[in-house]
Amino acid sequence: MKVVETVRELREQIRLARQQGKRIGFVPTMGNLHEGHMSLIDAASEQCDFVVASIFVNPLQFNNPDDLSLYPRTFAADQQHLQDRDCNLLFFPSVDEVYPAGQDLQAIVSVPDVSDGLCGASRPGHFDGVSTVVTKLFNMVQPDAAFFGEKDYQQLAVIKKMVTDLCMPIEIVPVATKREEDGLAMSSRNGYLTAQERENAVLISQVLLQVIESLRSGNKDFEQLCQQAKSQLSAQGYEPDYVQICQAQSLKPASKADTSLVVLGAAFLGKARLIDNFTVDLLS
Repeated sequence: MKVVETVRELREQIRLARQQGKRIGFVPTMGNLHEGHMSLIDAASEQCDFVVASIFVNPLQFNNPDDLSLYPRTFAADQQHLQDRDCNLLFFPSVDEVYPAGQDLQAIVSVPDVSDGLCGASRPGHFDGVSTVVTKLFNMVQPDAAFFGEKDYQQLAVIKKMVTDLCMPIEIVPVATKREEDGLAMSSRNGYLTAQERENAVLISQVLLQVIESLRSGNKDFEQLCQQAKSQLSAQGYEPDYVQICQAQSLKPASKADTSLVVLGAAFLGKARLIDNFTVDLLS
């Protein structure tokens, strides 16, 4: 695996791969890699001939400076993980390489509607930062396909809409959420949990699955289901941010006539903000 730090070096390696007729797969990350990230690399390896990963902790998507400064930087371990999974190229740029004119003068890519609500309401400006840096990375790498985890369901929806709206010739490939043995969605944020909190962390997925089962049983009282789920989380020491039932494709609030749904939740447990989601098709 080759490691490059500049756009010039990156584009030269991509050019050489394209000369060989290789299909380019891309996995953008912020590092602190775990098996969830590796599942994206594996999917890219299965569907593409040349796999590019990036590690860049993007300051533009952090609305809390403390969050940015505390985000784990584990480059040596990350590099080894990627090499073990046969990643071909790692792009590890500096902030100045990505934002050469500074962040204050950076053009912003904003994806309306789907960025609103849910995590967008809790983290103002977050998805503008995500869509801006992903646009820049897409223009730097120019991949044939890019791979994103379904755990970050709203982020995936934002990226899909952005690519469609801006006519980017990139296939966005969703990859199923990778989970621990007890069902907790893998996340870099899980590292913030104490041992006791980690034992309790799986509750968020269990509560959302209970909502799914209620929907399958014919319960269409969405407000009551969501409120009950938040109450369950609160009773176990969580600080709920939201539990919502939305249309699976648009992320608009679901109506009783909708059949393709997603149940999404976010809650604080100690210092960690946990998110999760499950989809359900009521016609299947």
